[in-house]
This record gives sequence, structure tokens and C-alpha cells, in this order.
Amino acid sequence: MTGRLVDEVRSLLRAAVDAHRDDPDTAELLRRRLDRMDGPLRVALAGKAEAGKSTLLDALAGEEVTPTGTRVVTHRHGPTPGVAGSPAVDRPARDLPDVTLTDTPDVSATRIPAAEDEADAVLYLMRHLHSADLRLLASFHDRGVARATPVHTVAVLSRADEVGAGRIDALMSARRVARRHRADPRLRGLCQTVVPVAGLIARTARTLRHDEYTALAALAAAPRAEAESAMLSVDRFTRAGPDHAGLLARFGLFGVRLSLGLIRQGFADPVRLAAELRRRSGLDELRGTLSVLFGERRDLLKARSALLAVDAVLRDQAAPHTVPLLTEVERVLADAHEFAELRTIGVLRSGAVAFPAGAGEEAERLLGGAGAGVWTRLAVPADTARRDQRAAAWAALGRWQRWAENPLSSRDFVDVARVVVRSCEGLVDQLDD
Repeated sequence: MTGRLVDEVRSLLRAAVDAHRDDPDTAELLRRRLDRMDGPLRVALAGKAEAGKSTLLDALAGEEVTPTGTRVVTHRHGPTPGVAGSPAVDRPARDLPDVTLTDTPDVSATRIPAAEDEADAVLYLMRHLHSADLRLLASFHDRGVARATPVHTVAVLSRADEVGAGRIDALMSARRVARRHRADPRLRGLCQTVVPVAGLIARTARTLRHDEYTALAALAAAPRAEAESAMLSVDRFTRAGPDHAGLLARFGLFGVRLSLGLIRQGFADPVRLAAELRRRSGLDELRGTLSVLFGERRDLLKARSALLAVDAVLRDQAAPHTVPLLTEVERVLADAHEFAELRTIGVLRSGAVAFPAGAGEEAERLLGGAGAGVWTRLAVPADTARRDQRAAAWAALGRWQRWAENPLSSRDFVDVARVVVRSCEGLVDQLDD
């Protein structure tokens, strides 16, 4: 189904390029949009100053190349790193082969990335949830990166090790905070989920050096009282050894404490320590989230941002001969079932429609809110036999058809139910193919 939509979008982009052949700048902008349909998914890291965007980008890419500040930095899949010129720097994203990650300017700044540089999806980083974060997330719907909707945005509690004043249980506390945020109705309408990540620990785990492990192992072998005394403050730890300042810069005080505890528990080589630090940092969970929520619908996300770009150009460069194109763009945005699913997920997350117990969660899942895969939508294991997946799809279809046809259902509920029925029909068709 998405393949047909992508073909429509490509045709619209080609027609728009042709319609602006007398305007080279606009034609080139649209041509770049067309080329991007064949490229990787573009994910922007957004957030206020000091949210940790550059640190997390390095952690995701597995190398420390990101300058800080308001420069736009992209980690792009490719065989060799290369510099594309200021202000963009390209690096291969190693194990993120289908994703281009962009470190955007601080969203609190006056400059927003230009339309042609907008992303297809957004990682919004925040240290804590403040009213300013809610305002900034809401602003993306109108003017920000890819006009984000809930399914285009994942929020990251990006400095999770600072929760609870950096105590040894800080990461567990951060996970509890993230769970509360996920259930917050104000946030549910603005992002898909909230994932806690200790960005500094994640980055260091991906780039851990042997000399750092050796220094940590020596600290772990020292009398525990001596090590604990040194870590009572940053100043005391820095004065306690010549290499401590470097460890502090790379791990933070919490990361040093965590590493010493892990080494004492038996993580007695650099590879095992790095893997456990990465797991505990929340990076693995975030990568899995990106794979499911963004990776599985990458073609749809790219098609949507391309259509929005064409729509903006056609409205800005209004002319009689482009009116049919604008009408066609509006038709595709309104009629394509894939976009209807995205809009309906937003309605569900807004809490504006009342549902029978459990029906709201099932509707969101069947619409692809937890991932676009068939088994994810049907809530069955990936290795479930095809006939059993088909039976589950038919059962869901029958259930939602009854709800859609119930004369006692509200009009808003029926509108949602009809979209869910169409999604179930698509699952049945796919499994019967």
C-alpha cells in the first residue's frame, strides 16, 4: 500500500519540478526533495541548549565527531567519512545504514532549519519536562522540523543519570519518570513515547578505550573506602589522580561510580563493560524504538515530508498553472489511508474520543502506533504462523466492524472505527496474498 503512495508522491514531485522549470532555484529545491525519496530517513535531534543533542548523536553514531553549538551536523551512511563543508559535517553512521541523523540548532534560538533541510522525523531531547518543552513540541506541528505529529516524534529524557541528583539508582529513577511522562495526556498528543537515556555514558560506552578501562580497573581494585571518599565531590575526585580529570570528562561522576560497581561485579574486560554500560544507559532501548517507530515506516515518513514541502512551495509560488498540482497534493494528503492512520493516531492520543475499555489501545496498535509490522499491529509474536496471524486479523476486523456499525456509537468513535476497519482490511488482504 505504501509503495503505491510513494509512486504517487514521486509523480507529484516530478510534475512540480516541471511546473517550475522557469524558476531554477525552486526547481532545484524540489529536485533535491525528489532525490531524497531514494535516500535514508532523515531524523533531526532537537531540543533546548544543554539538552545533550551532540552527545546523543555521537552515541548513536558510535564515534566522537560532533562539534557542539548551533551547527547542523549529519551522520550519514556511507563507506568513508567526508566533510561536506560548513556548516554540515558528514560521517558514516556505521550501524544506522538507513538513517541520517542531524544535530539541529537549539530550538530556543530564533533560527529554525530551512524548509529544504527539514527532517522526516524528530528526536526531541529534554532534561526535564517543563512547560517550555510542551510549547516547543507543540510548535513543531506548525513550523518546526517536518511539521511533527505524535508519530513523527520521540521524546528523550536525555540526561537520565542526573535524575535523583546522580545517585547510583538514578537510571531506575529516570525510567520511572519516563513512564509517568508517557502517561501524561499533555505529552501523549505531542510525541510517540518517552525514552530515558544517559547520553554521556552511552557515548563513552560506544567509544570506550583500553586505557580508560585500565584506569577504572585500578580504581576498582583499590580499597573501597578510599575510592568512595575520592568520589564525594568532583573536585576531590579530580585531585585524587592524574588521569581522573579525563575519566570525569568522559564518564561523569555517576558513570565512574557505575563502572566501578560493574567491574567489581565481574565485568572484567573492556568489551563486557562497554556492552553493559551501553545497555544500562538506555541507548539499546532507544535504538530499538527508532527501528520500530521510525524505521518500519520510513517510506511513509519520507513521502509525507516531501508532500508538505511541495505543498509549501506551491502555496508560496502560487500561479494559475500550478493550481491543479496543489489540488492533487491536497487530495493525496486527505485520501491516502496511510495518512488517515497517522491523523487518527493523533486523535486517539489527544483523548478527545471516548472508547470502550481497552479499545483505544487496540485501535492505536492496529493503526500502527506501536510499529508498522503486521505482527506488531496484531500483538502476536513475529514467528506466529501465517494462518494464525490471518485469524487474528479477521477477528480484529469483525470486532471493529461491529463497533463501526453500532447505532449507539458516537459519531467521533465511528469515524475512528472506520479507519481502523480499513487498516484491518489491509492486514487481511496482506495475509491472504
